Amino acid sequence: QLQLVESGGGLVQPGGSLRLSCAASGFTLDYYAIGWFRQAPGKEREGVSCISSLDANTYYADSVKGRFTISRDSAKSTVYLQMNNLKPEDTAVYYCNVRFRSVDFWGQGTQVTVSS
Repeated sequence: QLQLVESGGGLVQPGGSLRLSCAASGFTLDYYAIGWFRQAPGKEREGVSCISSLDANTYYADSVKGRFTISRDSAKSTVYLQMNNLKPEDTAVYYCNVRFRSVDFWGQGTQVTVSS
């Protein structure tokens, strides 16, 4: 059974850091691109970052370049999103995603709130 579970969200002050985790099961993580998305209240879900199969390439939205880093730990079957220098506009529910056999699978999401 393919499953993605996000964790690591919370409340942080502007300029702080969080590391989100996306734990995968039911498939071999290395052979699939994994994406992080976020959705803030009243806004459409947007792509934040992704890592390609076999870690060949990474992508970052312009809004997070230089602040966020995506990585994969195959042994733990987990993809991480290290978020540094967080800003209030980063506040959103963060989701991880995998497209498996042309079907998108999503985790339940983890809330990130950046506020003083």
